[in-house]
Amino acid sequence: MTARSSTTAIIRESFVSMSIGAIIVALWLFTAYASLFVLPSVKEMSVYAVIAVIASRAFLHTGLFILAHDAMHGSLMPAYPKINDWAGRLVLGIYSFLSFNRMTEYHHQHHRTPAQEADPDFYPGSFWPWYFKFMRTYIRDGQGAVIFWGMSLFFYPLILIFHVPLLNVVLFWLLPQGLSSWQLFYFGTYRPHKRPPGGHTNAHRALSSEASPLLSFLSCYHFDYHWEHHQYPHLPWYKLPSVHRF
Repeated sequence: MTARSSTTAIIRESFVSMSIGAIIVALWLFTAYASLFVLPSVKEMSVYAVIAVIASRAFLHTGLFILAHDAMHGSLMPAYPKINDWAGRLVLGIYSFLSFNRMTEYHHQHHRTPAQEADPDFYPGSFWPWYFKFMRTYIRDGQGAVIFWGMSLFFYPLILIFHVPLLNVVLFWLLPQGLSSWQLFYFGTYRPHKRPPGGHTNAHRALSSEASPLLSFLSCYHFDYHWEHHQYPHLPWYKLPSVHRF
């Protein structure tokens, strides 16, 4: 491949990644507006409709983090590194007011020392202790205060100024954020890096699921193909099935 064709391929990949990312962000914004300002109060909706809105909002919220995660690896818009980082900061801020620089530093440390003592994401325990340790890592040193005040900046105006029903805010905004964190933790940290009975058998100390591409996408945007992500960290999320060992 010539230098020119290589550059063209990178620009094409950047366009595809940003186009997919724009669709995810647009759907997130649309469902956020509809669930808070268009839909009736949760009390007037059927249980099935409420569950459907919560599930779709949680899935799209997870998508925001996946886009930021790709940006941490420079694969969201590889042809334009500055725009890549700017986009990562934007979607990670929308996700939960998290620091892109800190997340990038921690995530690359995770890739250097997966499932080891120096891995900021690792904890040799069961699901809930590991989850809470994982969360504490990312809210320390003032990050927790940034998240609290950032969330408050949106929460109270929604309730007091725009008169959005409290249950709608809790179930269609706050709950999907919590569900998203559990989804990302389970499929992206706990399940792939939990020590198997016979111990890890590869340098990445990572396991991959055997789910079909459709189920893998629905579970966590192919994040369950986790060995593949560690082996090919430059690949955007939607290309992981292409290197999965079925």
